[in-house]
Amino acid sequence: MSKYFRYDDEAVFVTTTGGTVHGYEYDGLSIFKGIPYAKANRFQDPEPVSWEGVFEATGYGCGCAAVDTVDTPSKGLTDVSRYTPLSEDCQNLNIWTPGTDGEKRPVMVWLHGGAMSFGSSSADDVCEGDEMARYGNVVVVSLNHRLNVLGFCDLSDFGEKYRNSGNQGIADMVAALRWIRDNIEAFGGDPENVTLFGQSGGGMKVTALLQTPDADGLFHKGIIMSGVQGGALVDCVGSGRQMGEFLLNELSLSSVDELAEIPFPDLASAFKKMRLKYRFHGVNAGEMPFRGDYYLGDPLEVPFRPETSRIPLLVGSTFGEFDAFRALSYRKYRMTESEMNEQLAGEFGEDLSRLLPLFERAYPDRKIIDLLALDAMFRNYIISYMKRRTALNNCTWEYMFDLDMPSYGGIVPAHGNDLGFIFHTTDRAPGLQEPGVTEKVESEFFNAAISFARTGDPNHAGIPQWDASAPDQMNTLVFNKNTGVRVNYDQELNALLSEIKLPKQLAGLYVSVAKE
Repeated sequence: MSKYFRYDDEAVFVTTTGGTVHGYEYDGLSIFKGIPYAKANRFQDPEPVSWEGVFEATGYGCGCAAVDTVDTPSKGLTDVSRYTPLSEDCQNLNIWTPGTDGEKRPVMVWLHGGAMSFGSSSADDVCEGDEMARYGNVVVVSLNHRLNVLGFCDLSDFGEKYRNSGNQGIADMVAALRWIRDNIEAFGGDPENVTLFGQSGGGMKVTALLQTPDADGLFHKGIIMSGVQGGALVDCVGSGRQMGEFLLNELSLSSVDELAEIPFPDLASAFKKMRLKYRFHGVNAGEMPFRGDYYLGDPLEVPFRPETSRIPLLVGSTFGEFDAFRALSYRKYRMTESEMNEQLAGEFGEDLSRLLPLFERAYPDRKIIDLLALDAMFRNYIISYMKRRTALNNCTWEYMFDLDMPSYGGIVPAHGNDLGFIFHTTDRAPGLQEPGVTEKVESEFFNAAISFARTGDPNHAGIPQWDASAPDQMNTLVFNKNTGVRVNYDQELNALLSEIKLPKQLAGLYVSVAKE
């Protein structure tokens, strides 16, 4: 069936604070891509941008230039990756709207993953906003911003000019949110009802903006998907002088002003060497937000800011996260119970006798071999985060995405396998398809997100009653074939599993950096 398309001299134009943008109409939506929301010199705060004439907003803008290049493409079964041009000139955003008609719809702002180091708003087809806008009657915005050494290199010890160089990635996001506040009504959105949502590094960015005073009033709710981390994965602290001096020496430069002008490939090469020397050794090595007056710090390290304590949050993770990839090494549909126990004993030794009863109680419908692929790290940090957050309010909800992917008879859900479900784009990824199941869970997950964006409460007719959590009562909505609410169902299991696995996982981070 053909789909309506229009792109001509009459449709669709919007006047913004920077100038006029020209998008296109497609299949019931008005779409605008690559709109500049700011401009910035290297290591400097973003500034408003404007243009003369009409900006043709029909193609994605560049993502942020990357320190690390990825040469291996995605296999594309549960995500659909695409090539994105990269540049330092990356402050741009995309908008999908049901209409530029003056209606005030909820606004959902997508913050892409990739820690604070890589990624872009257009890198994955399942993260496009068209279906969310169409089925949810919301305005969806996705954006790019500075990352890695460009976004998080603290050079404040080298002069007032560089006082906020360690938080330029956050400053870009704040600039984008200001642009949205000032312009989104012309795109059919409500500037007083803005929900941030992000997965992995994107979820970390939601928390970072909660802890940034300049972002106050620019958003009203947040969805954090597999984006709560702690320890060495959050916050740069202390002076960045050693980092700056290393870069200057490595590049034979005499001033930070010169560092701001050299070609990016040279800067990236020096930064990678610096990172190898300093990361995980108690030295500020960039690539994460710099804790100080602009950004107050991760709430697992410092308190939540009281100014944002009443902002509703929806927080969750997947069953397997990065540990799920271990499931590729076994085929549980072929294994006998004895073989499963043998493999588990080889992994956990004498700890298995304590772990297994807790696992079977928490996940009674799973095969015991899935204990190998159960995430401990994300879940551990989320439980701590939830206890702190729920002590401040009664508007924090928590979920677990527990739906197996159908490959090889069932593989536990990995990091990012829930993306197609929140965007209502599961049909774009072959590896998500299980007849009668995928559509059900997609409807449950998607409508919870839309309801949350609309009202601040994720409940809807398609799921059981789901109460906000409290410090002593975690009401976890477990999304799977039999979606339901579980109360404090896995905390004892996670406490023991993280005690066993976390030291090994964190040690693995050191090893991975040492191999760079």
